Amino acid sequence: MGTITFRPDAETERALDELTAGGQSASAAIREALLLAARVRREEQLREEALSLAADPSDAAEARAVLADMESLRAW
Repeated sequence: MGTITFRPDAETERALDELTAGGQSASAAIREALLLAARVRREEQLREEALSLAADPSDAAEARAVLADMESLRAW
């Protein structure tokens, strides 16, 4: 991948100043922020999917059936 031009607005400039205050380069701070944003997005998508599945009556019934089957296999 090549170079990306980044034009921060005032708010983004303040955030970048904060992230680089400890001596981290702007490039490193931006890479770290992008990776964090992607991770947060994936987690939000997984949470939304889990909530959708939890609200699905047929999926909940299937989960209860699996748990009931597994209960019979539990060692006493």
